[in-house]
Amino acid sequence: MIKAIIEIEKAAVILKLLGDKTRLTMVKMLDKNDCCVCEFVEIFKASQPAISQHLRKLKDAGIVKETRRGQWIIYSLNKNSDFYPFVQDLLQHLPNQDYRIKELEEQGLRISCE
Repeated sequence: MIKAIIEIEKAAVILKLLGDKTRLTMVKMLDKNDCCVCEFVEIFKASQPAISQHLRKLKDAGIVKETRRGQWIIYSLNKNSDFYPFVQDLLQHLPNQDYRIKELEEQGLRISCE
């Protein structure tokens, strides 16, 4: 198996983005679940503009992608990104965040925008 090598400068940009706890947690959650902004707002108890800003930075770097479902935008990891293997390597060292989605479901707030 050949591993893609990314430039140091690009790796530094990705690591800086993922150095933010909220963004790192979002990316870990998106590893197994697609999420809407409204779900992240509830999980992180943050404003919609703040969450959108985090997601925009991740999207601009190519780490996440968005898919429109009606009027809603659903975020997921961009598995076609050159950085995806690098991000996956990092994520495997982090604790599972599925409990956050489970808590949302228990509160009846999973995909609350639909």
